[in-house]
Amino acid sequence: MSRRAKIRRKTKETEIDLSLNVDGRGGYRVKTPIPFLNHMMELFSRHGLFDLEIKAKGDVDVDDHHLVEDVGLALGEAFKKALGDKNGIRRYGSATLPMDETLTTVAIDFSGRPSFVYRTPLKGGRIKSFDVELVEHFFEAFTNSAAVNLHVNVLYGRIKHHIVESIFKAFAKSGDQATSIDPRVKGVPAIV
Repeated sequence: MSRRAKIRRKTKETEIDLSLNVDGRGGYRVKTPIPFLNHMMELFSRHGLFDLEIKAKGDVDVDDHHLVEDVGLALGEAFKKALGDKNGIRRYGSATLPMDETLTTVAIDFSGRPSFVYRTPLKGGRIKSFDVELVEHFFEAFTNSAAVNLHVNVLYGRIKHHIVESIFKAFAKSGDQATSIDPRVKGVPAIV
């Protein structure tokens, strides 16, 4: 069974070509005009063992918002398409991940129902030129497009870069766990 997807998303503001192999080895080729987004997508690929290619451009001369949000939408759509009927997946995944002074827990459920909770000490600011408020928008877009329950809880942290990096790494680890095939599972684990 091949769990792969290719997504092409073209809007007035952005143009994205994204390919995903859920059963990859963590290989990536990511090219957007937002260096910090590239870094986070590379970490996501490597730590989730997802093969990921993204080629994206957009109206970043105005703001990074559209491109960050649309990459989140495209990634969510790719997971939804690649997982198909979700037969045999574990469905649930969670990871608690330390990153120096930061500790983050991310839990995900490929339920088919979007619900997003985001609790973090990040109240704004920038990492170089990247607006940290866009992290929440990325994950909200992913949640709606993939139709998952996603809970991001930063228990504590001080350095913005460490907080965001821990979120993306925990997201990768929990996503890998939830999308893994378990030979004992028949169909999709449902609430009974």
